[in-house]
Amino acid sequence: MADGLVELQRRLQHEFSNASLLSRALTHRSFSSDHYERLEFLGDSVLNLAVSDLLYARLGNLPEGDLSRVRANLVKQDTLHQLAVDLGLPDVLKLGEGEVRSGGQKRPSILADTLEAIIGAVYLDAGFAKAQDLVHRLFKAVEINPQMDAIGKDPKTELQEWLQGRKMKLPVYTVVGTIGAAHKQSFDVECEIPELGLAERGIGGSRRAGEQAAAGAMLQTLKQKVKP
Repeated sequence: MADGLVELQRRLQHEFSNASLLSRALTHRSFSSDHYERLEFLGDSVLNLAVSDLLYARLGNLPEGDLSRVRANLVKQDTLHQLAVDLGLPDVLKLGEGEVRSGGQKRPSILADTLEAIIGAVYLDAGFAKAQDLVHRLFKAVEINPQMDAIGKDPKTELQEWLQGRKMKLPVYTVVGTIGAAHKQSFDVECEIPELGLAERGIGGSRRAGEQAAAGAMLQTLKQKVKP
């Protein structure tokens, strides 16, 4: 195994039994068809559950809406990007030539997605408890408090709080298509609220950006169609 991957495992405090999982987690679709997106999908769910458990234990009797707001602040792209940089992920990412030339190793969306893929890889390699331990270590130095700023919240967070305030289930996001060459790909994402029979779509340069665009479109629809 390359020295960079050995060092990364040391920083993660997890030695992979199946090293191919770590290799895949670090591989962008512009580099190979065996890329990280399925692991990212899995890691996103593991991350949210692990952070939810952390907040439930740490923030006592904080109401559901406030817990959701704090969690959204912790799992947003900016936070994950910084954690990825701290882990040294830019140095071990595997990107296609076009993506390298366009600065992909520094792109926040790619780094955030890669971190989620690594969390998903640890989950498959060793189970939820080990993945949860990793998440807790990653967030150990991140400030967590009930008063985390809700100003300037992103569309996904705003939509989630709108639905929770009305006792509705969270929206369902689905990638319905991709557009363009691998190193300049856009994601066409659908945001659906089954309870209201509504669905809107958005396009972004990453799955995460596509979800934000779709959530923004849904918020506009809700303001027009649903009474306060």
